[in-house]
Amino acid sequence: MKNLFKYAASYWKAMIAIVLILVVQAYCDLSLPAYTSDIVNVGIQQGGIEDEVPRQIATEEMEKLLLFVSEDNQQTVMDAYTEDNTSYKKEAYVLKDSVAEEENTMENLKDILQIPMMMTSGIESGSDTTKQMEDKLKEQMSQGMAQSMPQGADRTMPEGMPQGESQAVSLDDMSMFDLLKMLPAEQRATMVEKIEEQMSEMPDTILDQAAVSFCRSAYKDLGMDMDQTQIHYLLKTGGQMAALALLGMAASIMVAFLASRVGASAGRDLRSGVFHKVVGFSNNEFNHFSTASLITRSTNDIQQIQMLIVMLLRMVLYAPILAIGGVLQVMKTNVSMSWIIGLAVIIIAFVVLLLFLVVMPKFKVLQNLVDKLNLVTREILTGLPVIRAFSTEKHEEERFDDANRTLTKTNLFVNRAMTFMMPVMMLVMNGVSVLIVWTGAHGISDGQMQVGDMMAFIQYTMQIIMGFLMLCMISIMLPRAAVAADRVEEVLKSETMIHDPKQEKHFPEDGKGVLTFDHVSFRYPGADEDVLEDITFTAKPGETTAIIGSTGSGKSTLVNLIPRFYDVTSGDITLDGVDIREVKQHELREKLGYVPQKGVLFSGDIASNIMFGNSHGSDDEMIEAAEIAQATEFIDTKPEKYKSPISQGGSNVSGGQKQRLSIARAIAKHPQVFIFDDSFSALDYKTDVTLRRALAEKTSGSTVLIVAQRISTILHAEQIIVLDEGKVVGKGTHAELLKNCPVYREIAESQLSRKELEAALNEQTDGKEDQIHG
Repeated sequence: MKNLFKYAASYWKAMIAIVLILVVQAYCDLSLPAYTSDIVNVGIQQGGIEDEVPRQIATEEMEKLLLFVSEDNQQTVMDAYTEDNTSYKKEAYVLKDSVAEEENTMENLKDILQIPMMMTSGIESGSDTTKQMEDKLKEQMSQGMAQSMPQGADRTMPEGMPQGESQAVSLDDMSMFDLLKMLPAEQRATMVEKIEEQMSEMPDTILDQAAVSFCRSAYKDLGMDMDQTQIHYLLKTGGQMAALALLGMAASIMVAFLASRVGASAGRDLRSGVFHKVVGFSNNEFNHFSTASLITRSTNDIQQIQMLIVMLLRMVLYAPILAIGGVLQVMKTNVSMSWIIGLAVIIIAFVVLLLFLVVMPKFKVLQNLVDKLNLVTREILTGLPVIRAFSTEKHEEERFDDANRTLTKTNLFVNRAMTFMMPVMMLVMNGVSVLIVWTGAHGISDGQMQVGDMMAFIQYTMQIIMGFLMLCMISIMLPRAAVAADRVEEVLKSETMIHDPKQEKHFPEDGKGVLTFDHVSFRYPGADEDVLEDITFTAKPGETTAIIGSTGSGKSTLVNLIPRFYDVTSGDITLDGVDIREVKQHELREKLGYVPQKGVLFSGDIASNIMFGNSHGSDDEMIEAAEIAQATEFIDTKPEKYKSPISQGGSNVSGGQKQRLSIARAIAKHPQVFIFDDSFSALDYKTDVTLRRALAEKTSGSTVLIVAQRISTILHAEQIIVLDEGKVVGKGTHAELLKNCPVYREIAESQLSRKELEAALNEQTDGKEDQIHG
């Protein structure tokens, strides 16, 4: 798992930018539910009025409010307003701008006026309760006046009313507010206190709604256009929502762009790292990592990592930001329903844990199954001619189907688990929505919350659950990507047995190419015994050193030690007196012209393959190399000559043509040491003879090593090394070995005629050895 985060952490600058942009995106997403709530609560239900303290109020309405305000607070209220007798159809008080900008002052005004506004609205509504209060108050005042006035006094003039206003005024004609004005201040304050005590148990939302309703009525009373006010509020709030949505969209696009860039860059760097690592592998590492596995690790595994890095940056980083922000917003909206979120999170966590425990073991084998399928596919496609020749198509189809079925079953299991997860998550989300509506409906009925708040709560809850849902989806993908990352890291961290020295040496500039094996032994890593033991010989420039032996005697292993495909277990190999392990591999291989046992060509054309080791060489060098290798006879027959295309692996040329092009490639490099690892086996005898004769002239100043199965190829070599079970059992010329080496004589007798054997023995006896090449 740590490897995944290590690969992503390499791009920490981009990740910081992504986190900052995600914060902006989360802010936009988390702000939208609040605006939705405002549109429902304020824009629709409150008609666009969001004030809980009237900003404009008619003078007569202010007088009514002050009836329910204590004497201590009346001056505070009046100080917050200024008179305006021209702007509206009635004389009015207008809230001072300095007061409106002070949050604490506005909050204080709200506390002072909230209950008076509700009481005023209630009285103006003319409800039955208000009628009962008014009748009771009139009755009490009528009884009080009857007791306090002398016999025969005019009962139409209430106590305390000026004489000029006494005409035709009776208690029955008075409004509730007139009656309250008549009450003594102390009595009115006592009555207000009792009413406040009764209202103190009311939810704040009811008081807030009453205050807003009063403000709406006050504005309407002044002649303000309330429809225009509502439309203005809806357009303003809707415009802010649109702007936030656009900003969130831009942030999301930017995050997707950066995350994709980081993912693609990580994939590119990993592929490059794996490729450069594999290029430096010795044969031992290739034996440890199969070709099919390396292809899977370089493609499928890195693709898994790349996809997950994108998901990590787009979802995993965003999910906690969104979830934490959603929780904070929920706490502001309604704390009483937060238990619903906790319940949803517990259910989701349980589902994820269950799936994780069930699916995780499958991910550990999934990538190995992909390896196996790739291996089987590659083997079948590569060996198709052999399969057809032996009529084993049915068996190979069954082998492929078996690997394919196993992988399919595992993939189906994983996908079904993920398919099971989605309905469960949707069930949780819908169940939570129903639970919120059920609980919220009771809250709205009790006056504890508004419809818009419930809608916002649902949206916040969905955002929180979606955050956890994204983490759940990642948790399913994470194990497979973690396995892939471990497999890639295994390649990147693998120890290469062949490496350049820390303090390198160089070959002498006047070196001729003298190659010496000094008591060389070699054992494959992990093997119990040596495959080569105490090999000693010297190959000189201008001479041909041949290596022959039965199958499995170690011939190819011996020549593979020269370009350091393997390193010797003991002893030394020197070139011009310098141990080949003490120079850079590149410098060593620049001296060598290697023709492998199995000719390997690359996609391109004939020219690019011949000049593969000498890309800056001239056309004359290319043609000369092709002529020496006897390749011109088939190149000249092609319409495009040297520009003729070569398919991948040289599949469009014959085995002999492939070998000749491989030999031409080595000749065009002009090396000091030629290594031919059984490179003439696919050539007919005539071509073999002609090629070796031309090669002898070209390589007259070079050291030549030839691994051969056919004695006819090495008859005239200056030195023949005979190997048997990894040991040198003979060394000398053809004639000398026929006389002194039983193993060589046995090989010769199986390939040469009696006449040829006698001629060689007579030549040795007479001491007449001619240096005939070819």
